[in-house]
Amino acid sequence: MPKDSGVIGASDKRREDVRFLTGRGQYTDDIQIAGQAYAAFARSDVAHGEIVSIDANAAKAMPGVLEVFTGEDFAEVGGNPAGWLINSRDGEPMKEPKRPVLAHGKVRHVGDAYAAVIAETPEQARDAVEALNAEIKELPAVVDMKAALDGGPLVHDEIETNQCFDWGWIEDNRAATDEAIKNAHHVTTLELVNNRLVPNAMEPRASTGIYDPGTDEYKLYTTSQNPHLTRLLICAFVMGIPENKLTVIAPDVGGGFGSKIYHYGEEALVLAAAKKVGRPVRWTASRSEAFLTDAHGRDHVTKIELAVDAEGNFQAFRTETYANVGAYLSNFSTATPTFLHGTLMAGNYTVPNVYVNVKAVFTNTAPVDAYRGAGRPEATYSLERVIDKCAREMGMDPVEMRRKNFIKPDQYPYAGAAGLEYDTGNYDALMDKMEELADFAGFEARRKASEAKGLLRGRGVNAYIEACGIAPSNLVGILGSRVGLYDAATVRVNATGTLSVMVGAHSHGQGHETVFPQVVADMLGIDAGSIDIVHGDTSKIPFGMGSYGSRSLAVCGSAVVRATEKIIAKARKIAAHMLEAAEGDVTFEDGNFTVAGTDKSVSFGEVAFKAYVPHNFPLEDIEPGLEETAFYDPANFTYPSGAYTCEVEVDPETGKVTIDSFTAVDDFGNVMNPMVVSGQVHGGLGQGIGQAMLENTIYDENGQLNSASYMDYTMPRADDLPFYTVDHSCVTPCTHNPLGVKGCGEAGAIGSPPTIVNAVIDALQSGGKDVTHIDMPLTPARVWSAMNS
Repeated sequence: MPKDSGVIGASDKRREDVRFLTGRGQYTDDIQIAGQAYAAFARSDVAHGEIVSIDANAAKAMPGVLEVFTGEDFAEVGGNPAGWLINSRDGEPMKEPKRPVLAHGKVRHVGDAYAAVIAETPEQARDAVEALNAEIKELPAVVDMKAALDGGPLVHDEIETNQCFDWGWIEDNRAATDEAIKNAHHVTTLELVNNRLVPNAMEPRASTGIYDPGTDEYKLYTTSQNPHLTRLLICAFVMGIPENKLTVIAPDVGGGFGSKIYHYGEEALVLAAAKKVGRPVRWTASRSEAFLTDAHGRDHVTKIELAVDAEGNFQAFRTETYANVGAYLSNFSTATPTFLHGTLMAGNYTVPNVYVNVKAVFTNTAPVDAYRGAGRPEATYSLERVIDKCAREMGMDPVEMRRKNFIKPDQYPYAGAAGLEYDTGNYDALMDKMEELADFAGFEARRKASEAKGLLRGRGVNAYIEACGIAPSNLVGILGSRVGLYDAATVRVNATGTLSVMVGAHSHGQGHETVFPQVVADMLGIDAGSIDIVHGDTSKIPFGMGSYGSRSLAVCGSAVVRATEKIIAKARKIAAHMLEAAEGDVTFEDGNFTVAGTDKSVSFGEVAFKAYVPHNFPLEDIEPGLEETAFYDPANFTYPSGAYTCEVEVDPETGKVTIDSFTAVDDFGNVMNPMVVSGQVHGGLGQGIGQAMLENTIYDENGQLNSASYMDYTMPRADDLPFYTVDHSCVTPCTHNPLGVKGCGEAGAIGSPPTIVNAVIDALQSGGKDVTHIDMPLTPARVWSAMNS
């Protein structure tokens, strides 16, 4: 690919970083609206309780207080819905209890908001919250998923169960999978926990609501990855505002990792409050509120079985998973443990039989939803851990067992046993590159050097595949999605030749403002610096589905390509008129339209100017202006894949694990900006290492969050992370989008946890320890206990 600046394949520096690094970013909390008031929320300090009464008189009398809201004020409005409807394996629809703007009747988790105060200042609002007299009768709470299903207290009395659904995939495979396991030469069984995580985006959630009584219009500034979806949910399900009367603006957003895809009740509250008090109303979460109320991630308990024949060929995978959805269904919470997880349970392998059972469970904990990777890390962790365990039980090399079962390049397109059809891949090539970059040949010497220092060295590997793009709409509709999952872009060429590209995707760290211009500039042969990206404002951009699932470039980028192709087609028509030539004789290359076989040409800039000065246009054939919109709905998911390895040292005296090296080799299809891609992988690896080594969300038996601050929830620091070797030179382009891209934003978080756990188990077994599994995070205490149990 070309490597010049401003084109596809160049490592252009991220232009948006200039304003971020110089303090000129504009986040929701930076936006000052004249006359704004402030909201503060009263949140439950018990995990489960009956709201007997709320006396707001004292709070209303406090200085600066403008209004107090309780759940009763929203009792007649709609609830925040789940975005996917899932049926249990017996055909029964899932249970979907209402998720209110403010808790009404009961509180269901610590942090559940049951009242809100609007005041002149943030301090006055918080003081008035303390003056609220709420009588909440504490009820028994349930935190453990199996206890919740075994007669535990009901989180939602009206549905008469704590089970949301009992899902099977693919139900027609169930009998064959059971039979394959029953008759197998060897079956490896592993029970594991995928630990619950708090997203911890750098910027906490914030929202400002504005109401204009003159036009009956609302405006919401909010920290959203998906402003059009937020508008749709508020208008169609929660508040009933006409969609053309609400503008949602997501300005600069300081990280999301999935947790800002969703609509939260605070957004609806500030809009209702702005109308009631006649002033803009702002709310910004504290870090404590973020711990308690942002949608958490992961939290699966899984039993997985792998059946193999005598040669180590995979015969079947069978899993039973309990997936915690918390106290309420969040917007993607039903899709994450099912179709974003179960459909990946065949991995990169030619296994003929797969059956997945998932029981989604309500508990008195914060809602759980998609977090970086969203179902694919959970699937990969289960698969890659049980494969490693099986290899050791069979006396096989873990790499060779994987290679033996890989789908081969000549087998594509490949219809896997878990229901997806992979279009391209070359997993052996990824393994080859991984072994080369990680110097597999020198491992034994490094192990001996570690032993000489009294340390145990281990090596872990992992081969992952993921499904990205969260599309196409016709497929996800069949699977239960309540929305389409296309994306859109508008390319507007100004008269002076500069461009504004309006995109449905939202950038909150991905580098869209750099990469999208590279794509357009490469197509048009112009300077990427003349192209601006507009995103995040529903009044300016076409209806798109936001950024998540590593879909921005594969889906929205493809819409950008299609819109730019329309621009070129119309510009060619204008150029033909200017050059007095037949349209079919006009070629376009390097920013110039030329009559084939002649030296007659006009530049793209000249055509752009002519489009807005159409003095002699044949208006029946050519409209003035140069602006085009395209919607893109892909034909399939994209399928990035990778091979990861790391080496660790374990101190047998303390259980401390040090990651000595980490190598990540990924196939992302065609790469638009290698530097941006590497940065995405680095970030994902950091979060995956955090899950594997440090992070853990702990509720006690009463539903109190014991890890509710950075004093108790350990985030990875620079000295916890190794220098990474990252490679994306093994390319098999996606066959069904115009850029050939696959997506890169989540790979690091998917592939790293099993790689690290596999390495630690290898280290312990090399030291004679009979340890086959340790649940994440691999803290020194857990590792030491496993070694000495």
